[in-house]
Amino acid sequence: MNLPPSPVSLQRPGRLWLLALLFCAEVLALAVAYQFFAVIECHATDLNGVCRFLRSLVARAVVMFAAFGLLLWARPLALSAFRRSVEGQGAALVWRLLHVLGVLLLISPLAFAPGGNIGAVFDLAVWPLLLGSVLAAVGGLFWLAPPQAWARLLVQDHFAPVITLALAAVLPDLADMALPLWDWQGLTRLTFDAVHLFLGLFASDIRVDAPGYIIGFPQFSVHIARQCSGVEGVALVTGFTVLYAFIFRDTVRFPHFWLVVLPLAIMLSWLLNVVRVGGLILIGQYVSPDLAVNGFHSYAGWVFFTLLALAIVWGVQTVPWLHRARMSGPTTAGRLTEDPLAGALLPFAIFMGVSLLTHALFPHPELGYPLRAMALGLAIWAFRGFYRQFEWRVDPLAVALGGLVGLGWLWFDQADARAGMDLARALGGLSGWMLAIWIVTRLIGTVLLVPLVEEMFFRGYLLARLDGPAPWQRLLAVAVSSAAFAALHGRWLAAGVAGIIFALVMLRRGRVADAVIAHIAANLVVAAWAFATSDFARI
Repeated sequence: MNLPPSPVSLQRPGRLWLLALLFCAEVLALAVAYQFFAVIECHATDLNGVCRFLRSLVARAVVMFAAFGLLLWARPLALSAFRRSVEGQGAALVWRLLHVLGVLLLISPLAFAPGGNIGAVFDLAVWPLLLGSVLAAVGGLFWLAPPQAWARLLVQDHFAPVITLALAAVLPDLADMALPLWDWQGLTRLTFDAVHLFLGLFASDIRVDAPGYIIGFPQFSVHIARQCSGVEGVALVTGFTVLYAFIFRDTVRFPHFWLVVLPLAIMLSWLLNVVRVGGLILIGQYVSPDLAVNGFHSYAGWVFFTLLALAIVWGVQTVPWLHRARMSGPTTAGRLTEDPLAGALLPFAIFMGVSLLTHALFPHPELGYPLRAMALGLAIWAFRGFYRQFEWRVDPLAVALGGLVGLGWLWFDQADARAGMDLARALGGLSGWMLAIWIVTRLIGTVLLVPLVEEMFFRGYLLARLDGPAPWQRLLAVAVSSAAFAALHGRWLAAGVAGIIFALVMLRRGRVADAVIAHIAANLVVAAWAFATSDFARI
């Protein structure tokens, strides 16, 4: 079997959450793909408004996922009824196919855009992007639960989900609308002075150009414009605070909440923005200007403000003074680490999340590979009981086919020489023991950890879920799982062929462990070549 069976009490209660986790992983993968492998300058296209809307869909999806999770937490009875209504009802194949087709359409512009420049072909790319967004959303919605279950949930909860998701969806627009507030000279000056005071805690040679709002050091300084004011974070935190008040309106004490929590949330958002800007300047001065501009400036603010919003929501929920009555959340049967779907999905989601984090925190994202390996190792260790249920016997044919995949990967490699030089320069800046740690974790992660996590997701979950008794269903399952595998690796032909081979290896005996072993053999060949030639850009 591809995934070991588990009792219904363990698997059914987690189905909705695990599918939501899959959708979050897809959104994260799309964000990474379009952030690091594509170039889109909306102002240079003829459809600036449509382009900006499409670029905002990832942020909207993330906020809507979080808001819906908050809603389900606040309505345990409605959630319980929703689960009971869909228990035992598998999603119709048409919805799964629509969702997968939509995701593939969203990825497709990366395949035909020259050099990843989506803007150059945006008139053509806009159609698969728009159609893919609709199909992925509709298919995912009804994959999660049939239309009848959604209708009952909306009526039973007085259409609160629609209002909640609508409010969450417009948060990016509220952030744009709030941008003119940062043109108010008094507020801008207050932020500038606060950054100056923060930097004064760590250094004395601060360069200040008050009329131009430029602050920093002789070697690195920034202009505090409204684009880097952190208004998106303030809008996010404020929006989540208001959403919390709306969702928990039956238990929250509103005079206390509006007079204390909302002003505190806005103040904390502003203070966090001051720390963010000051931290960016300190990193640019003492660590790396590239890390400050290209990494920290772009991503860390989003991460920090999201964590702040969640921390405020958690803090409010734990203070009895802010509630008329305490509310207990729903209980779950069984441990998450015992759920086979979680074992297939959660480590992959962690892998994608930590990959994004390394792009945010390191001047060259590959320098953060030890962090990725550690996160993967912890995830695999947490689900070790699940992985032990598989039959881990070495199949000579799987090893042979995996070795051929590795040789083909090397033979058809057309890696950018500049990318290899950039990585070599980044590694050259490490000390001897740090370089040794990086090499060891890179080899362990590439050869052992990544094959296990990727195969459990692409073959153990995606291929197994789409597979069926009809030949066309099997063919579709192989094609879709291989195309998704290719999209993740950025080499459509080589990775697509590798995905097909790994799928056939699994289907030969119905054992995902065979696909894992073949993947390990392939990566071992590539890693051995990379280690022998010191060309780690190949893995």
